[in-house]
Amino acid sequence: MGRSSDSDMVLVEELVSRRHARITVKSGSVLVEDLGSTNGIFVNGERVQTATLREGDRILVGTSILKVMAMAPSLPEAQLVPDAAVEQRVTARHRSVASGSDDGPRMSGSLEEIPLPDLLQLFANSRKSGVLVVRFEGREGRIVLDQGKLHYAFIEAQPELAPFKAIYRMLDWTRGIFELEPPDEKQFETPLDATVQEVLMEAFRQRDELSHLEEQMPPAEQRLVLKTPLEAPLHELEQDHLDVLQLSLNCPSIRVLLERSRLTELETAKIVTALISRGYLQAVPSDG
Repeated sequence: MGRSSDSDMVLVEELVSRRHARITVKSGSVLVEDLGSTNGIFVNGERVQTATLREGDRILVGTSILKVMAMAPSLPEAQLVPDAAVEQRVTARHRSVASGSDDGPRMSGSLEEIPLPDLLQLFANSRKSGVLVVRFEGREGRIVLDQGKLHYAFIEAQPELAPFKAIYRMLDWTRGIFELEPPDEKQFETPLDATVQEVLMEAFRQRDELSHLEEQMPPAEQRLVLKTPLEAPLHELEQDHLDVLQLSLNCPSIRVLLERSRLTELETAKIVTALISRGYLQAVPSDG
């Protein structure tokens, strides 16, 4: 594989060297080797010089992702075939050349084939810059990447979500499509500027802890109201608890409260359960 026209798989793009990598199949084993390329090859998000591949492994070469798939049993050996992202990338390239524009190849594909956590780790290890657009069931999210770091994130029509919360929401999108667009020069007031590893570890930690709070939390579609008569003294509450108490009275549901709170969902959920157990709030069916 490489930019050279005599390669078996020609990938004409800036991030690919003339002789980039070699894939060989021998006695049922699939091997990949970096041929001294400038930008390297990545297997399942990790940069490698050589690696033995297994079914389901994904190889990143430039902006192309290839996936190892076992073919029909009648074929004697496993084969390495381009993922859907490769075909879509080539199609996009041809369209840009035909139209007289050339803003470079764009990576695109399915979240079912490449889950968002894996995708972000690939981009982190290859230090990519651009805007990752994720679409799921009519919703669209955008993650701004800067040299592999997470600079900003938001979900269209949900401006109240902080960058981390937006990524947290998108990690639950297990289906849909993605596309990496060119970098955006837009300035953001509250950039995230965190590594992929930091964000993913924190998101998974919060998800685990939130799962333990589920039995104590009311259904997300219910809303919170003051428990009357209010006997618990308000002056005993800390500022964060007061803020969540006030915000909860202005939100139509607990789900909206978790999104609008300036605190993380885990912190907000812990405060909600404390306010309920101490007799400040109670959950009732939502009006809507």
